[in-house]
Amino acid sequence: AGRGPGKMAAGGAADAQARFGHSVKGLLTEKVTSCGTDVIALTKQVLKGSRSAELLGQAARNMVMQEDAILHSEDSLRKMAIITTHLQYQ
Repeated sequence: AGRGPGKMAAGGAADAQARFGHSVKGLLTEKVTSCGTDVIALTKQVLKGSRSAELLGQAARNMVMQEDAILHSEDSLRKMAIITTHLQYQ
């Protein structure tokens, strides 16, 4: 009588433990890969948000410049209206 039931159970347990270890390593690798992908996506989103803020700032500066140009034009039109009125009296 070579092997008894105790030796087979010990061998089966070792196999199960090895399979469990490989399974855990596989899951861990998947999780690390998933986290890496999420970090890359988050970084891209942050950069995109930063770029959006930059574009909004540029748009605001452009609007201020346009507003100044409009106010200057309005002032010029008022002066021309006064000049036109004076010319009509003469």
